[in-house]
Amino acid sequence: MSEPARHVRTLVVTAVPQERDAVAAGCAPERFEVVAGGVGPAAAAAATARELTRAELAGRPYGLVVSAGICGGFAPVTEGPVVASAIVAADLGAENPGTEGGFTPVEGLGFGTGSYPVPLPLARAVADVCGAAFGPLLTVSTVTGSAERARTLAARHPGAVGEAMEGFGVAEAAALLALPVLEIRTVSNPVGPRDRGGWRIREALDGLTAVFADSAPLLGSWTGPTPDLPGPGDHGAHRKDELEGP
Repeated sequence: MSEPARHVRTLVVTAVPQERDAVAAGCAPERFEVVAGGVGPAAAAAATARELTRAELAGRPYGLVVSAGICGGFAPVTEGPVVASAIVAADLGAENPGTEGGFTPVEGLGFGTGSYPVPLPLARAVADVCGAAFGPLLTVSTVTGSAERARTLAARHPGAVGEAMEGFGVAEAAALLALPVLEIRTVSNPVGPRDRGGWRIREALDGLTAVFADSAPLLGSWTGPTPDLPGPGDHGAHRKDELEGP
């Protein structure tokens, strides 16, 4: 007699209640906890850490963490779902006019990591079942509002499919417990000049429900390995000479 399928408890973190409700409408509540953690990477990290700690203390830990919601899409991705091949802090670093692109990412400063890996077999499977675009998803603290910045980010992060404000914060908290993390979103608008009249928020929220209805069986039964993550000692790591100067 075969063993019953193992079901992983999954924590899904969105920014706002509308996204939370859209995700929850596509999920089985006994396997998924969906919370609205707030807007921006700091709020997302704090909310994720809180929920993961509560679950650990209750003896019911999560096996998978997902950042979810709506996002802006980089051309040619102008609608539909997107799944992260990596979760990237796009503006975490320093302006550096003397370098190509005028920017040094946080790794180049010696202060930690600006990108988190995802479990690629699971991420690709989710993208396939949802018909999603697959590529890096960028986390920003300031939403892009110009064509120039959209071009800069796209050039700095080749293949990027979307921009949002929470994924990296969720990933930071998940990494502290060595938990695998995904980012799954639906596109509501193109990245670039802000044209609120062209935003398709309702359609993106409806798409989010459909994406989680399609992907929930994969997420809930996944038993694969956790990708190699930066350890707690790598968060805030730095080079001594960077701080002391010449």
